Amino acid sequence: MKSLSFFLTLFFVTCLATGGIFVKLSELGPITTGFYRVLFSVPILYPLLKLGKNSHLLVKDKVVIFIAGMFLGGDLILWNISFHHTTVANANLLANLVPFTIIPTAYFFYSEKVSRNFLCSLIITLIGLIVLIKGKDNPTQSNLYGDALAFLTSIFYAAFLLIVYKVRQRASAIEIMYYSAYGSIVILLISSITMEGITYPTDFEVLWPLLGLTVFSQVLGQGGLSFVLGRISVNLAAVLVLTQPVISAVFSYFVFHETLSIQEMLGICIVLIGIFLVKKEH
Repeated sequence: MKSLSFFLTLFFVTCLATGGIFVKLSELGPITTGFYRVLFSVPILYPLLKLGKNSHLLVKDKVVIFIAGMFLGGDLILWNISFHHTTVANANLLANLVPFTIIPTAYFFYSEKVSRNFLCSLIITLIGLIVLIKGKDNPTQSNLYGDALAFLTSIFYAAFLLIVYKVRQRASAIEIMYYSAYGSIVILLISSITMEGITYPTDFEVLWPLLGLTVFSQVLGQGGLSFVLGRISVNLAAVLVLTQPVISAVFSYFVFHETLSIQEMLGICIVLIGIFLVKKEH
């Protein structure tokens, strides 16, 4: 049973790692692509919601999850745009810096302790980020802009987690994904119309990357991980989730011929060590 959970987790992480690939393959704008990713997930999540255990969420709980979903929508906007300015590997790595936002914030809002291990992990990660950024063969303003957006992605995702923090004990992963989707849809639709105009898939050539993004990254990736992570040890989960930037780097190499310098790979390794150490404790 444990081996099954291991391979399922690795499969779901692999699915999640395809997100940047489908975003870059999409012929629609990055924000519009994010909008369809969430919109198409609703009819898939709805039957799963009805088939699952009903936790009888209060209206105020659903409102909280809806508001959290608005931050998740902001997360997708920044992340999807970042893929067009930096490598898929960097975007995935920097988006994984969530613990370094959520732990200090939880200290101020929920009085949760910040350990010495966290501070050591933060220093290691910052060193890795400096090595990563300095290691670009031909750095451009666009690269740095993409990296910055990917980092901001982690802040928006941390805000999402902090908002649903108190609700998670009463709501299932499917309920959080389903009700937060509506908050994301609102933000993504407004941003899409404002910044990219009204566009929609006109043929299968345009549609298939959106469907791939929905099924693999949104439903199997995010949904599958939420379902299975509680069934394996925290340390093993931390290791498997951290393979996402590596898997995405392999995908992007074969699909887009994206390469990383030796120094960038070293920076990624150092950052992954820092993230692992902090996730190991939490």
